[in-house]
Amino acid sequence: MGILSGKTALITGASAGIGRATALKMAEAGAKVVVSDIVVEAGEETAAMIRAAGGEAIFVRADVALADDVEALVAKAIDTYGRIDCACNNAGIEGRIAPLVDQPIDNFDRIMAVNARGTFLCMKAEIAAMLKTGGGSIVNIASVAGLIGFPGLSPYVASKHAINGMTKNAALEYGKAGIRVNSICPGGVDTRMLDSLADQATGGTRSSAQMMDPMHPIGRIGKPDEIAEAIVWLCSPAASFVTGINMPVDGGFVAQ
Repeated sequence: MGILSGKTALITGASAGIGRATALKMAEAGAKVVVSDIVVEAGEETAAMIRAAGGEAIFVRADVALADDVEALVAKAIDTYGRIDCACNNAGIEGRIAPLVDQPIDNFDRIMAVNARGTFLCMKAEIAAMLKTGGGSIVNIASVAGLIGFPGLSPYVASKHAINGMTKNAALEYGKAGIRVNSICPGGVDTRMLDSLADQATGGTRSSAQMMDPMHPIGRIGKPDEIAEAIVWLCSPAASFVTGINMPVDGGFVAQ
């Protein structure tokens, strides 16, 4: 019996990277998984990987910045599996690197729409569902950029600080209802997002690992599976007394 046996888990941004790793780890832990993303082919592939390994999974396309999409996603999860016990709100974008004065307004608006508004909309729908079934656990994916500043990334930093703030507030509001809400703050992780940031920062002259490995006291960037392990733990009964935290999983990055 896995640590999440009998549970239903919903993961956004699950077509690749941390989201896909989390969906697979949730399934390994025994959960039925609702995989969501705006990238249909890769999202379907994540769900197929779970089913091929003997698990249960469906894919639902949803843009987390759109309230109707999020409400339909949660409704589909409930229609299919009856409830949502665990949710990982992972969908996010990085946007452009530029000093604040040079940041395009539409870049700020899009990042906030996906990262901050998207997390808000997902929590709003997920918590409403969990209140009807006696509780659950939500893990929001923030960033070390939600704990400290990063020159050139003002909109991204703002969005991730917003996620960490909403996480604390929701934990306070719904703790007595049996709903735990936490966030994970990854350091550099080997994903397409980090590759995009490295390309912007170095003009494609250095890989994300070459750029970021030395910045981490552990000596390397993380792997999506390492972040997924922490997410599964926070969703599990093993973390039953943990709520309202913004948990770095960052190879010591913010300890510096």
